[in-house]
This record gives sequence, C-alpha cells and structure tokens, in this order.
Amino acid sequence: MDKINAIITGIGGYVPEDVLTNDDISNLVDTNDEWIMTRVGIKERRILKGEGRGLSYMAIKAVEQLFAKTNTNPEDIEAIICTTTTPDYGFPTTASIIAHNTGCKNAMALDMQGACAGFLYGLETGANYIRSGRYKKIVVVAGDKMTSITDYTDRATCPLFGDGCGAVLMEPTNEDLGVIDTLLRVDGTGLSHLNMKGGGSAYPASYETVDKHMHYVYQEGQYVFKHAVTYMADVSIEVVERNNLTKEDIDWIVPHQANLRIIDAVARRLGVKDKVMINIQKYGNTSAATIPLCLWEYENRLKKGDSLILTAFGAGFTWGAIYLKWAYDGKKA
Repeated sequence: MDKINAIITGIGGYVPEDVLTNDDISNLVDTNDEWIMTRVGIKERRILKGEGRGLSYMAIKAVEQLFAKTNTNPEDIEAIICTTTTPDYGFPTTASIIAHNTGCKNAMALDMQGACAGFLYGLETGANYIRSGRYKKIVVVAGDKMTSITDYTDRATCPLFGDGCGAVLMEPTNEDLGVIDTLLRVDGTGLSHLNMKGGGSAYPASYETVDKHMHYVYQEGQYVFKHAVTYMADVSIEVVERNNLTKEDIDWIVPHQANLRIIDAVARRLGVKDKVMINIQKYGNTSAATIPLCLWEYENRLKKGDSLILTAFGAGFTWGAIYLKWAYDGKKA
C-alpha cells in the first residue's frame, strides 16, 4: 500500500475591515508610532467590531472563501478542527458553530487550544487523521479575536494584538508532498510568564477578577522574547537537520508574527533572511491566525514542491516547527 501523505489543497482567510493604527493606540496609552515600530514592527492591526461577533464570524468568512476557491461541497467535509484561544463560548465548540453556518452537515467538529502555536497543532492533528486513511477532507481553522482579551490600559501589551482567521483544506496524496515532519514541544514553567489569569476554573469570573484586570493577556515581555527566539530557532534547525535540508533547499520560512525582532533573529539563525513571510506590520499578532494568514497572503508566490518551515511559539510555553512541502501552484488557485 502506498504511503498516504496529508497536503494543503487550498487556503482561505479573513481580517476585519476596521483598522487600529499606532496613532490610535497613542490616544489610549503613553506610546507612539516610533516606539511601537522600533520594538515590535507593527504599524496597524485589524479589529473585529459588532455586538455578538466572536471568532466564529471571522472563521465562517474564511471557510466560505476556502470552499469557493476550491469548489468544495461542504457536505463532503468530514472534520473541522478549530484552533483558538478565544472561542465564542466556553461551550459549545466554535467548530460546531462554523460547521452549522457553512453547511458541513457530515463533519465532526472539535476545538483545540495551542495558543500562538495552535495552527501547528491543528495541522499535525489534521494530517494524522488524513494519514489514518479514514478521512479524505478536513478543514483546519486557526484564528483569534485577540482584542477581546487585550487590556487597552496596558502600554506593554495593547499595541501587540489584532484579530484575524485562516482556514486550510487538507486532503490525502501519495506524492512526496504535504506535512513531511513535525516537532512540537512544551515547557509548563512558562505558565507564570504568559497567561490570562482569570475566567477559567482556577479563577472563575468574579468582581475581584474583573477589578484586577485578570481577564486580559498578561505577559512578561523580555522573558517571553528570549525564549521565543531560542525555542523557535532551535526547533526549526532540528527539523531542517533531521530532514537533511540545507538553507538552499528552503524556499520559505513562515514564522509566527509576534514581534519583528523575533522574526529577524530566527531568520538569522537559519541563514535565510531573504526567504521569510512577514505581514506583522499590517495585522499585528493574531495568535493562532498568523501563520495561515501569511500563507493566505503569499499563496500566489508559492509553487508546487516548495519547501516551507513553519514555526511558532506561544503560551504554555508551547512551540514547534513543521516541514511542509507545498502541494499546488498558488497562481493557479
């Protein structure tokens, strides 16, 4: 029996229309465009507005675009995997809302939480379902409404985050393409350095948790920066080396878009500074959405057989890298 590989056969994306610029941020806290650009490289970010609009609103848009581009019948989808830190509700799953609103009547639906590394976790999970031979069409959705957990009185974190969502269709192939190798790692000592303290079962919502701003992102920037650079670079190099790749073999590095200095540092470690997908200046850190939004924006520059290294780092700490061989010519999509 031929080996089954899992490939991405299409990608959709959505970012809200409303833009929050650095000048807008400077009206909220003591900061300015130069300070933000120098430290993180973000010029603006997209903000989802509208009462009752959660992640599912963006996800449905992304999935609908994906189906239109790939001429996919929603009833053929067998699974929807949604990776997010900001689900619409504690329950039901956001994936079930996406399935209902996009006509995926025959799909199982589940949510995953891998923080900013969520897309890597979702992609590997989807790939394993495909490799099992039981599934032929899976949608992996990765997105976050980060503005829903951003404290706009916190000068250190409020310039960082934006909203967005990406979705990919995964299918089987016998070609040497798709998700070739994956390394995912975790270090639970990161808990105290990057988290949202309130709203879970440890500290349920109360007057006290609200008064203490415990329902927003808490981050110790320098500590997280140092570990993000080291861990993303190390795991990417390990994937490259164990697949006997050289820097000339790599067509694109697709890093999580958290901080332009982190992206630059990782690219220098890998020696491929001119082969990096970057859109942080337009969208900021959209958490699980950053990598699929890069693929979405760069799709027409991708060619069948291109070798990509996807890498991300997030709360947990969770991090990882995926060696992905692109399965189609983007310009023809």
